[in-house]
Amino acid sequence: MGTKQQAIIWAGLRRAAVWNMAVWLLVVALPTWAGNVTQICPPGGIQPRGATYEPGGIILVAFDRTSLWVYNITTDRRYPLPDTHPCGRNCRLSPDSQWVTYIDPDTSAYSKMHLDGTGRAPMIDYASDIEWWMPDTLLVWTPGHQAYLQPEAGGEREYLDVEGVINVQPGGRWGLLEELDGDTFSRALVNLDMRDLHGVSGGYIPLGPDVSYFNAASWSPDGNWLAYVMPGAYDPQAQIAGGEIYSINPADGTPVQWTDLNSLYGAARINGHASDLSWSPDGRLIAFWVIELLGPNPEANTGNAVIHILDTQTGDLRVYCGFTITEHTPNPPRLLWSPDSTHLTFGGNIPGDDKGYLLLALDIETGVFTELSNGIYPTFDTADPVAWGLPPQ
Repeated sequence: MGTKQQAIIWAGLRRAAVWNMAVWLLVVALPTWAGNVTQICPPGGIQPRGATYEPGGIILVAFDRTSLWVYNITTDRRYPLPDTHPCGRNCRLSPDSQWVTYIDPDTSAYSKMHLDGTGRAPMIDYASDIEWWMPDTLLVWTPGHQAYLQPEAGGEREYLDVEGVINVQPGGRWGLLEELDGDTFSRALVNLDMRDLHGVSGGYIPLGPDVSYFNAASWSPDGNWLAYVMPGAYDPQAQIAGGEIYSINPADGTPVQWTDLNSLYGAARINGHASDLSWSPDGRLIAFWVIELLGPNPEANTGNAVIHILDTQTGDLRVYCGFTITEHTPNPPRLLWSPDSTHLTFGGNIPGDDKGYLLLALDIETGVFTELSNGIYPTFDTADPVAWGLPPQ
């Protein structure tokens, strides 16, 4: 794809962002490395929610600086949760979308609750983070960066060798390792059962350099795939190698390139400095922001950010140009999936209005962006929702 064609694509997305005047549903198939690319640009800009909004559920978000809030999509009501504080990525949604972890403000211990604030129960007294490693087993990270597995119901701990490891495969024994490589850092997968404290004795798969703004990574919900961002082809016009999504199944050990954004746009950035790739709960789709690069500095030489969704089974890529942002550095808004994998939610700002950050939802089939609520408080310098889950059942 030539420079003129790249400019046309980004210019079209800019027009959709600035004027919100797209008057067609544009579906264009473009040749890519993996599959087809479809641009979905419905007319009308951001829509108000109606009397109902499917698929319903509960979104946890902060509308002030003191508490977590419930936004009940079905009833269109919101209210603060007592005895909670706003939290970021350390509040984890359970695999069944019924529970969320939170830090008790009185004890600083980790507890869990239903998304409406009921059913509260203590979990771990001393931790920096906890995750569901399996539906009935917790992965607990200590403030000293140790980690152990423990049944959620309580029981014996199994400590893991996580020296240098930043995340662990759900339900598995592989970890993503960051290590110093001369004057730079690199990444690798390491089997936690086949290493010792002083090095790797087996089960080691190098992934390549760890480059700031090109290093997002996330495991699929079932743990079969690690999707990660690496620099791809060099773009001489932008004077930088843009980001691409790669993947690896540890059982196979061979990295695979899943996107070819360079052929569409030239160099582009995927997400930000410390953000994840967002897997759908069904493990099929990955949502992420693609950010225009206008020069060699991925922090300063940037343009618009646009939501993309990759189908990991077909390689097809969907581009949602009904809403774009320029507030994306160091990180763009966090993208959260609905429990049924049909919608995304995030916090977005419209310059010049008096609503603050909007709680937006995207229907991934129609491409329609809907304003569910407004006035999100940007705790931790972000206006990110915490979780989209289900009411108690």
